[in-house]
Amino acid sequence: MPLEDWMAAIIDYRGKTPEKTSSGIPLVTAKIVKGGRIEDPEEFIAEDAYEQWMRRGIPEAGDVVLTTEAPLGEVAQLDGRRVALAQRIITLRGKPGLLDNTYLKFALQSQPIQEQLHGRASGSTVTGIKQSELRKLQLTFPALEEQQRVARVLGSLDGKIAVNRRINQTLEAMAQAIFKSWFVDFDPVKAKIAANAEGRDPLRAVMTAISGKPDAELDTLPPDQFTPLAATAALFPDEMEDSELGEIPNGWSAAPFGSMLTHTIGGDWGGDAPDATNDTRVAIIRGTDLPDLDQAQTNRVPVRYTTQKKLASRRMQFGDIVLEVSGGSRDQPTGRSFRLTANAMNEFDCPVEPASFCRLLRPVSPEIGVILGLHLSHIYQQGKTWEYQNQSTGIANFQTAHFLEAELVVRPPKAVADAFFKMVNPILERRHDPQGRRLAELRDALLPKLLSGELRVNSTEVEVTA
Repeated sequence: MPLEDWMAAIIDYRGKTPEKTSSGIPLVTAKIVKGGRIEDPEEFIAEDAYEQWMRRGIPEAGDVVLTTEAPLGEVAQLDGRRVALAQRIITLRGKPGLLDNTYLKFALQSQPIQEQLHGRASGSTVTGIKQSELRKLQLTFPALEEQQRVARVLGSLDGKIAVNRRINQTLEAMAQAIFKSWFVDFDPVKAKIAANAEGRDPLRAVMTAISGKPDAELDTLPPDQFTPLAATAALFPDEMEDSELGEIPNGWSAAPFGSMLTHTIGGDWGGDAPDATNDTRVAIIRGTDLPDLDQAQTNRVPVRYTTQKKLASRRMQFGDIVLEVSGGSRDQPTGRSFRLTANAMNEFDCPVEPASFCRLLRPVSPEIGVILGLHLSHIYQQGKTWEYQNQSTGIANFQTAHFLEAELVVRPPKAVADAFFKMVNPILERRHDPQGRRLAELRDALLPKLLSGELRVNSTEVEVTA
């Protein structure tokens, strides 16, 4: 029967644009509904405007949100947090006793329903679906009890994937915090300077700054931790000096980003099938793949075919960086990046290269590469990459040559870079543990079989293990 007959509520806010604020009630926009989840909101509406804005209907926990254009067909489920709905979002609520909302979330992601969505869509520039057409989607669902059993299995996997994602976010935050402390705020150097001025032990002051442990706990560390910590602390100078970036540690330098690369080249899209020219199988990393790669989701990177000649100069190796250089906007500027870790590299069964709208950057060493990769993430989060974009056209393109010359990076002595790599690289490698990919692959494999009835859940209590 048609979708509208399954629904208790269809809430549509298209055609309305709320006045946005810097804080308040989070606004769920189409751009943050991705891969079955809602990413952290970046836009808000005022608390006192909520009731007036949401007069078409208040979303409830468990409601399913569907993007209707730009892009069409992304799906997620609301939790108990109070949110506002933006344009290009429709909220669906199944009829009690007839349709389980969690089951609906997974069903809308299935290939048959996605094909219906796109088949009923219209628009030459931006593809979208009208509410009148959405209501006509033909849906065939099993009995409610079976829906709930399927939802438990797939929901359990989704929960484990979410936990893995949160762990990865924590690891990324740890790496970013250490980078900022060493190469932006210069905490170890400033700690040594302050200790000298106050007559305290400068080495122990730096050890505290690096480890985050109070001085009294340093002596409780076992020798295999205390000794390398002391050796790392000794690498930092006790003076600052002027540079083009302002004050930086004595003996360090402010170097152009490009001066720390040995190789850079634009990407390639290759062919969709092997032929006499494009005879080499290769995984092509696109800008849209970068968020998934940050979460160890290598399975969504498309596999295409290229020539040996093109691959020779574009084949990525451990420590290389993919930089997105085209397709951005003010809301999402280009400049997203991904540094290829050893664990991520091992997840591919063929060579890897960047796609056409991306660029390969090869650092002078893996140690410098960790600094450059975290520097790119840092300035992207600050919004600084927008400064390097040609904003005169509809699609913002990254001015790579200008960036490589103009963007200055603090370059430490080799011993400091080596110590930083030894501390931070294991954290970054852990972010690309293959468990997250295996969970996603298991969910994606089970989803069509459970929804079609090819596999059935016989137990009312299901435990999923990775």
